[in-house]
Amino acid sequence: MTSIVEKTDVPADARLPTAHGEFRIRVFHDEKTGFDHVALTLGEMGGPDPVLVRVHSECLTGDAFSSSRCDCGPQLDAALKTIQRHGWGCLLYLRQEGRGIGLHAKIQAYNLQDQGADTLDANLMLGHPADARDYSIAAEMLTAVGIRDVCLLTNNPDKAESLQSLGITVSERMPLVVGVVAENRDYLKTKVTRMGHDIDQSELEID
Repeated sequence: MTSIVEKTDVPADARLPTAHGEFRIRVFHDEKTGFDHVALTLGEMGGPDPVLVRVHSECLTGDAFSSSRCDCGPQLDAALKTIQRHGWGCLLYLRQEGRGIGLHAKIQAYNLQDQGADTLDANLMLGHPADARDYSIAAEMLTAVGIRDVCLLTNNPDKAESLQSLGITVSERMPLVVGVVAENRDYLKTKVTRMGHDIDQSELEID
């Protein structure tokens, strides 16, 4: 059963001019969580080729404040640039801060990381899963905008597998390795060695 609801008779669907071109923004209300999630689309979502898609989880510290503790801000920027260069595609912005544990817990996890824990163990020490995200809303949003077959911009094979299990065909997966700096190199190495992210070791070297 769908968890997406419209809150009024006026659709939350409008033009959104950005530094990366003119997108359409559509907001989906998730009745189960109470959160509003966003789909940004550029061009037509149909066509013979898989649609270029980035499923991006909210990161206030990285996306808004340009934190270098993670690679989220650069990934968001690079994904929008890639979609614009490609000519069509979709970015889903999911309100799943801190891999689904929320902002308060994420900053608590940062505190533990400052004391020596890695990004995975910090979550576990707080009693949370290493990754608590649920991609069912992403599958519903993609279906709602007419996307069934995607080329997924991600370094995370589990994200592709999750979407596949929810009925979205992931025909291709395109890596998105950007924003590697000294502050986040250990964080990214943990993603590779303990969380299965597909990043070549050479891409984590800093000039």
